[in-house]
Formats: sequence, structure tokens, C-alpha cells
Amino acid sequence: MANEKNQQTLSSLKGSLTGVETFYVVDYQGLTAGQLGKLRKDIREKGGQLIVAKNTLINLALQDSGRDFADALKGPSAIVVAQDDPAGVAKALSDAAKGNDKGIPAVKAGFVEGNRVDVKVVERLASLGSKQSLQGELVGVLSAHLSNFVGILEAYKEKLEGQA
Repeated sequence: MANEKNQQTLSSLKGSLTGVETFYVVDYQGLTAGQLGKLRKDIREKGGQLIVAKNTLINLALQDSGRDFADALKGPSAIVVAQDDPAGVAKALSDAAKGNDKGIPAVKAGFVEGNRVDVKVVERLASLGSKQSLQGELVGVLSAHLSNFVGILEAYKEKLEGQA
């Protein structure tokens, strides 16, 4: 018979992964309790969640939803779920890794918007910045073009009024 605690953890993992389209498998070994707490907080602020569990339980929960990450689940692993802002969560992981000399947490694999991706894709995603900053840049570009368009319309209006 399976351990009751493992069954509860597996059930919780399955619940946390239900409907999730983006997550990252990371190696967290070597982080102090303080660093791990700060990482959890940073990820939570970006709309994500860091889940530490046994590799076999993570693997079972992922396989239950048709995702196979057995090759990435070697050594101590955690799963980082990104509900709202995949780029922001990836950036939080990248910033934490740059913040220590060991480069931890190290991303082992990723699952972005329903597709398995390698570490390089996660690194590129982290370099994009947060969803909010990208939206701000888009608004800035659009408003600049709209401002130019209004200027052209004003000039055309003055030209027409000058002809009348």
C-alpha cells in the first residue's frame, strides 16, 4: 500500500497542475532556506508557484496529464508553475540564478503554452521581461504611431482649409 502522505502530495500536485499551460522543472539544490524563501516570494509576485516534491511524485502527476519529463527529473527537482506571466516567472528564476555564484536555480526543462521546450527557449523567454512591461512597450509604440497619424490629419485639414 502506498504511503498516505505521498498520496496526499500526489493529489495536491495533480490539482496544482490541472489546466496549467506553462511550468519549468528546476534544480534548486544548494539554495539556503533564506534564498529559497526569497525565490518563492519573487515567483509568487509574478503569479507563479514553486512546488518542491519527490521526483517520482512530480513524474506521476505530469504523466497523469500526458506530459513526460522523466529525463529532466534527475537529482533534486522542483516544479515552478507560471499561471499569469510565463516570461516574468522565467525572469525571476534567471535573476535568482544570476544572484549567486552557483547559478542556482538551474532550469532543466520547460513546458510553455502547451509545448515542451528546452532550456534555451526558457532563457530567451526570461530575457523578454514581464508581461506588464511588454504591454507598456506596445502601448508606447501604438501611441507614438497614433500621434504621428493625428499630426498628418491636422496638416491635411489645414491644407484643405487653405484651399477653400
